[in-house]
Amino acid sequence: MKKILLPFIALLLFAACDRQPRKTVLQGLVQGSYYAITYFDEQGRNFQKEIDSIFDAVDRSVNLWNDSSVICKVNRNEPVELDSIFLTNFYIAQNASTFSNGYFDPTISPLVAAWGFSNKRGDSITPQLIDSLKSLVDYRRITIEDGKVVKADPNMKLDFNAIAQGYTSDLIATFFHSKGVENFLVDTGGEIIAGGCKPHNQPWIVGVEKPAKEWDASRQVQVRVTLRDKGLVTSGSTRKYVERNGKRYSHCIDPKTGYPVEHNLLSVTVLAETATEADALASICMVMGMEKSLELLKTLDGVEAYYIFVNEENQLETFATEGFKKLIME
Repeated sequence: MKKILLPFIALLLFAACDRQPRKTVLQGLVQGSYYAITYFDEQGRNFQKEIDSIFDAVDRSVNLWNDSSVICKVNRNEPVELDSIFLTNFYIAQNASTFSNGYFDPTISPLVAAWGFSNKRGDSITPQLIDSLKSLVDYRRITIEDGKVVKADPNMKLDFNAIAQGYTSDLIATFFHSKGVENFLVDTGGEIIAGGCKPHNQPWIVGVEKPAKEWDASRQVQVRVTLRDKGLVTSGSTRKYVERNGKRYSHCIDPKTGYPVEHNLLSVTVLAETATEADALASICMVMGMEKSLELLKTLDGVEAYYIFVNEENQLETFATEGFKKLIME
């Protein structure tokens, strides 16, 4: 069995489904998106302050929109002490890059900025620009030595956005376990981790969003799935995009070509042991496309996927792995 994540981020998820403790719901905005957390606690405790502290810690470490974060200082080549959150995300990202043979690459930041998917408005895209930026994109040319980031080129920059929200959900799940809370659903911007179940042994139910049409701003559910002690993340190409000369470009950029992907896969939802793993794999699948990514997922135990794509007749079609089919509610 291959693993793309480090052992020390694995979560111990034990269900305690025969009790009926008090339900608490926490919601808000964070990391440029939303969060929605539901948990059942026999003591009826409110963990808003502690969870806010977790969000703040992640923000100070790996948020590219926070100019004073650790990752921003690393990208500007400023002296900075690397904290545990940065280090963990770095090693997870490197492992995901190696596992995917470069279809996932945390050094993709210069390309993301050039296309206009960061706090930069974007550049005038030319083949020459893409070729020059691709020279800065190679996870094998950036390492950590003696507690410092070492770059082969000082212009290289890191981007952990493809895993940071999943990692945040897992951090909150780990916090719940430390407090003896075993039944919860944590959703950070769509990156979900479920622990245990709801009262009366009822599973958590999560919707997989239907890809939006160009004129449709609503959010509709394609299918609903049951979830216990797993992470679930959807990556898609229809919500996040930029327009250039009247053409839409997906936010899913292929590190190998330097260009946004242009295949028939609209979204992929991945089920894995943790939200971090599901987050990384969903991004990898969207870049690789359906055929290649399915072959890759076959090498992993405990990972399932649900694909939404456009077929040759330009009609919406879906495909679910056998394990995922068992989760879909009729």
